[in-house]
Amino acid sequence: MRGKKAQQIAKLALILQLVFVAAVFIVALLKSSLFDSPSSYDLVIANGRVIDPQTNLDARKHVGIRGGSIVAISDQPLIGEATIDATDLVVAPGFIDVHSHTPTVLGQHFNLLDGVTTQLDLEAGAFPVSFYGEHLRSGAAINYGSSVGHFAVRIKVLEGVDQPYIFAGDKTIVMGSPAWMQQATPDQIEQMRVLINQGLDKGGLGIGVLLDYMTEAVSDAELRMLFDVAAARQVPIYVHVRRGYTGDPAGLIEVIELAKATQAPLFVCHITHNAMGRIGDWLAMIDEANREGANITTETLSYAAGGTSIAADVFRRRDWQAIFDITYEDVQWVATGEWLTKESWEKYSKEQPSGSVNHHYVKEPWMETALQWPRMMISTDALPAVDTSLATNPNLAGTFSRVLGHYVRERQIFSLSEALAKMSLYQAQWMEQASPLFKRKGRLQIGADADIVIFDATTVAANADYGDPYQPSTGIEHVLVGGQHVVKNAAHVDGLFPGQRLLGKLQPPTD
Repeated sequence: MRGKKAQQIAKLALILQLVFVAAVFIVALLKSSLFDSPSSYDLVIANGRVIDPQTNLDARKHVGIRGGSIVAISDQPLIGEATIDATDLVVAPGFIDVHSHTPTVLGQHFNLLDGVTTQLDLEAGAFPVSFYGEHLRSGAAINYGSSVGHFAVRIKVLEGVDQPYIFAGDKTIVMGSPAWMQQATPDQIEQMRVLINQGLDKGGLGIGVLLDYMTEAVSDAELRMLFDVAAARQVPIYVHVRRGYTGDPAGLIEVIELAKATQAPLFVCHITHNAMGRIGDWLAMIDEANREGANITTETLSYAAGGTSIAADVFRRRDWQAIFDITYEDVQWVATGEWLTKESWEKYSKEQPSGSVNHHYVKEPWMETALQWPRMMISTDALPAVDTSLATNPNLAGTFSRVLGHYVRERQIFSLSEALAKMSLYQAQWMEQASPLFKRKGRLQIGADADIVIFDATTVAANADYGDPYQPSTGIEHVLVGGQHVVKNAAHVDGLFPGQRLLGKLQPPTD
């Protein structure tokens, strides 16, 4: 009897043990279902007008974000740990600026308030490329990266001097060295080839060539070497072409022929500001070259003035008044905003040769012609921002909002979706040649990085101008970088640093 009772107790204990194990399993399953299922997200963007320029999506949707990526786009409401109510707002891919010169904390601040989530210096570049964004090592608010800077490689080879970035002291362009003016020997050209390849191995996003700043210094052989490297590595070469008199296309023809001969992907920097009144002819030349098998694209700005150093080659060694069809009175000294005279021009040229100027010469019809080119990209060409007491151009704070407010809403020269493509998608598609990281950018799709701008299409506008360049835009309500809410209710959220340094096709180390 006693043995039978013991058996019953043992059997009961086993049953209880099995029940306990099952309960634990069920609880774990429920927990997983509740917290790890697709119905729960880090952040939800609800009720927004979601626009993806690649798929032509333009509809009221709900967007779910998890782990820095877009994981759901739904007609039905989603549940998240946090929610952004985007009712009456546009939800779009964050803007990609492929031509910026302001890798500073302040620069990123104003970029964010204009909807920029990725900032690149591809025209000037840097060497080593890791130098670009040195001020952001403690934390970047947006993504950043650079090309390999030919100018920096040139200075290193010709003078043995390390000048890794074009702006010295964060605010001035240094162009006084002989490397900007004298030709290289064949041995020096070969040394440059080696260093540029090293820069690409370390993550450079192509090759940046400031050709117009060294018109007599860079020989045909040196320029051909640069195109050969770009072709061999199949990375873009970004060229500020040699400038001729008032729209002379000789500089464009030079690089088009090299792109056709080498099959290097060619990016022509700020074409409107070079082509001027012949912008239609320049774009037609690019179209023809592409029909013949070349791979060429270009960009334009949304502000009309050019910004550069008073010591730039075009001012120092050429008849700039004839080239730009302007006089001294059309030029502003950036530091003070004053309009120059012949006397003040000569004074600043002598006393502050590295100072910057804004020269006002681009006309509105030229801008509209450029902007309407089918795959035109929009960029800032922003000068460095270090301190708001130091003037800069308004491009930094207002470029993309100006497109949305002035050219889309007021001028209606293209649709909102096309504008968004010109500010995000086309850049990402081009940059895929430099880095696979860009396959996840410039889109608002499942699997894309959660780099997102949310704005009011009815009010968005640029407030920055040449008199007050640090005025933030109106209507940019929210910005996400890597899924983090870095602009909330039109205000920059301090202390968030989701930005990443974007690298090119890294080469594995060799023994």
